[in-house]
Amino acid sequence: MEVIVVAHHNAPGCGPGTWRLVCPLDGVRPRPEDHDLAYWVFDQLPHCSISIYDADLRYRRSNRAMAPIVGLSDDAIRGLRIDEITTQPQTGALADGLRRAVESGEPCHLESFQRTGGQRRVHAWSVDFTPLQDPGGKVRGVALVAHDITEQHYARKRLALLNEAASRIGSTLDLAQTARELMEVTVPELADFASVDLLAALERDTELGEEALHGTVTLRRIAHRFAPGSSPQLKTVLDIGVADSYPEFTPPARALATGAGVLSNAEDAGFIQWMSADTVRAARIREQGYHSMMAVPLRARGATLGVAVFYRRSRPDRMERFGHDDLLLAEELTARAAVAIDNARRYTRERDTALSLQRSLLPQRMPEQSAVEVATRYLPADTQSGIGGDWFDVIPLSGARVALAVGDVVGHGIHASATMGRLRTAVRTLADVDLPPDELLTHLDDLVVRLSAETEADGGTAQHSSEIGATCCYAVYDPVSRTCTLASAGHPPPVVTPPGGTATALPISVGPPLGIGGLPFEATVVKLPEHSLLALYSDGLIQTRERDVEEGLELLCDILSEANTTLETTCDAVLGGLINGRPQDDVALLLARTQALDAGRVAVWNVASDPSAVAQTRKDTGKRLSAWGLTDLTDTTELIVSELVTNAIHYGAPPITLRLIQDRTLICEVADSSSTAPHLRRARVLDEGGRGLMLVAHLTQHWGTRHTPTGKTIWAEQNLVPGEQAG
Repeated sequence: MEVIVVAHHNAPGCGPGTWRLVCPLDGVRPRPEDHDLAYWVFDQLPHCSISIYDADLRYRRSNRAMAPIVGLSDDAIRGLRIDEITTQPQTGALADGLRRAVESGEPCHLESFQRTGGQRRVHAWSVDFTPLQDPGGKVRGVALVAHDITEQHYARKRLALLNEAASRIGSTLDLAQTARELMEVTVPELADFASVDLLAALERDTELGEEALHGTVTLRRIAHRFAPGSSPQLKTVLDIGVADSYPEFTPPARALATGAGVLSNAEDAGFIQWMSADTVRAARIREQGYHSMMAVPLRARGATLGVAVFYRRSRPDRMERFGHDDLLLAEELTARAAVAIDNARRYTRERDTALSLQRSLLPQRMPEQSAVEVATRYLPADTQSGIGGDWFDVIPLSGARVALAVGDVVGHGIHASATMGRLRTAVRTLADVDLPPDELLTHLDDLVVRLSAETEADGGTAQHSSEIGATCCYAVYDPVSRTCTLASAGHPPPVVTPPGGTATALPISVGPPLGIGGLPFEATVVKLPEHSLLALYSDGLIQTRERDVEEGLELLCDILSEANTTLETTCDAVLGGLINGRPQDDVALLLARTQALDAGRVAVWNVASDPSAVAQTRKDTGKRLSAWGLTDLTDTTELIVSELVTNAIHYGAPPITLRLIQDRTLICEVADSSSTAPHLRRARVLDEGGRGLMLVAHLTQHWGTRHTPTGKTIWAEQNLVPGEQAG
């Protein structure tokens, strides 16, 4: 005896549970009305549209749900093929699905987009083609089963659009590019035209009060986009960068005032009033066929930045106006874009501040000096990297010499620019003391160590590390000896090009970067022929993500070897050959062509360590000034020479040397072997001495002392035109 049993296990939260056994009643057989029940299921399923075709793919019948989709009665289309019933764009794909199901005997699936009978909106359909087989397995027909998945389809599209926005909007810190990215995401997927306009008042004020958002507002266009395939004759009311005023009744002004998105169409009273007041805009909208719009405020971090406006026109695949779901999507997209736009706006403001600070800290014009001819360039880094701390300087020194410096502070932004300013000021101060390059870098290294300690004590932030790092190359060129003394703290070596020769990197000893502390720097002395070209630069010139330092240095040498034009033209050639577009890091470039002082403009005498030698030095000085045509300066210069030589004889140590240099100024130098520097002091009434340096300071434009490896040199400068000396 066979019994069919259906077993059910009822398991509670704990314990063994129970079993329930069920078996069908005996004698219950199929009834005739079961066939009717099956037909009623076929005919009355509310959300399942079914059509049946025979094996020849000719229409037989449909259920009630399919009738409004087809739009024709069964009797009107029975016996027709599907491509004879409808001619919509995807009819061919439906016919192919029916044929494959009949020929293969296997079900197949298709997602189709069709406009149902009498409706303007295109619907998304999930269509299954199921072969109908007799008991012998022969295909007798095929069922086309369609489910309307329009809402799910558009929900997926909205989600995909949000995902795309998350990955595409805000890829840079460029304000206009960020706005364009919002346009690219929304057009044509959401709208046929879109624009982003920012409040013009933000150009003056970083933050705006709520009162600025009410009434008539002025907006400036920063981006807009037409749907691809639009007529090239289509024109916008506003060009990029142009500002326009929007009265309080217009959708953009209402969106700004309320802080919420505004839906509008051609029948809305506010829209009609707007078009009546702005006939040019009304003509453009009619010309382009827009029937609805959305205005969505751009808000980020509690501040209103502007408004995004979206327009839609009728298209074969999208006839309906903007709806509430579209507005929610636009608000979500705009909210994401607003944060990115605000980031770009804040970054641009900080970058402009840093750039202004940096440019104000760099030399505004080159100082007058005769040692070198100079040309410089500074290029800030691209917007993504931010302004760095690269700098350069040209500092006149005593004895007709000149100091050339290029440095690079690690990091970007205002912090790096401020640190750069402090280091450049320190270099100028140390240069005024006339320290040799290696000693100057040692003092600069100590300063950076102290700055790092101060920053750490104040608490470094994630944006501004307590570690301050920098590099620097400092060179001193002497046009009399035609020598250049250089020292480097972690900085790329200078490149020198002799007249008519090949450019090469100078073989200097590169010390550690500034801020390491405790490590020595080494000076290198090189002889430079007159008209040699010396190039100092920051690493941003030669090193990029695509090019290492060695390759960039070789390319720089090649460019400088071929340069035989002016320094300005050479600067342009260097930047053009090494920088492609905006640099990835700051670039500082300093080109110096050396000059030499002719031997006839320099006079040197050895002075005996005897007070009687002073008279002879006065005579020698007078003769030399007469030969140079500077007789007007004879009396003053003889007095200065007398005081400086006397001071060296009394307080210095032999050998003593007197040197006169005719440059832009008349330079008088007295050197001796003592390292003791004189001090300017005010002599008392009864003092017999102490007035010499006071007299020198009164008669000269500048004076000072510099230490040398063998002692010291006291120098004084006079203007070549009498009467212009600083008193």
